[in-house]
Amino acid sequence: MRRHRGFPHWIRVAAGLGRDEAVVINVEHGEQLPSREGFAGAIVTGSGAMVTDRAPWSERSAEWLREAAHARLPLFGICYGHQLLAHALGGEVGNHPGGREMGTIGLELHSSAEHDPLFRGLPSQFPAQATHLQTVLRAPDGATVLARSAHDACHAFRWGDHAWGVQFHPEFSATHMLGYVRARRDALRAEGHCPKTIAGSVSAAPHARRVLRRFVGHARALHGR
Repeated sequence: MRRHRGFPHWIRVAAGLGRDEAVVINVEHGEQLPSREGFAGAIVTGSGAMVTDRAPWSERSAEWLREAAHARLPLFGICYGHQLLAHALGGEVGNHPGGREMGTIGLELHSSAEHDPLFRGLPSQFPAQATHLQTVLRAPDGATVLARSAHDACHAFRWGDHAWGVQFHPEFSATHMLGYVRARRDALRAEGHCPKTIAGSVSAAPHARRVLRRFVGHARALHGR
């Protein structure tokens, strides 16, 4: 993150947004959540925090997301954002019983993804970058689960027709993913994983990035931008 400028920059670039097309709010560092007025949508980044810690800034964010979802603002949660959105809408988040998932993983789309605005037309299986310990154990009532991996049953969901959560990181390049594997190599070894094997299997994930870009296009279209 220090070398490559962190989640907001990665997401903005991967989403194809110009510098003047995105406003970054660092709620964890005390910045106030904005009014929804004037925004075509909101993207919630990953975080090193845990949703289950129920930190005050995180719970304020969950309340904002719940109100925004019911107000039909287009929302897209990534990793922590995916879990926070699920929590905000009444789902269940917790530690994954199988432990950490890290590296370039294989996503499998459910048939429900065939008509989804962000996933339709994509291959039924494609690679994505992932790194997480917690997961959505139960999707919110009324949500449609769109994708899974061999490790995680809820890698993507849609709530209504305007809110999505993805456990994978569509903004990650292979370089970002390799950096995470190197940074977590001691933890991976302690958990019985081989960092060298995981690093060796890291590859590009262009279809995953398309999901993020499609969200931006979808939000813009809804707001006539």
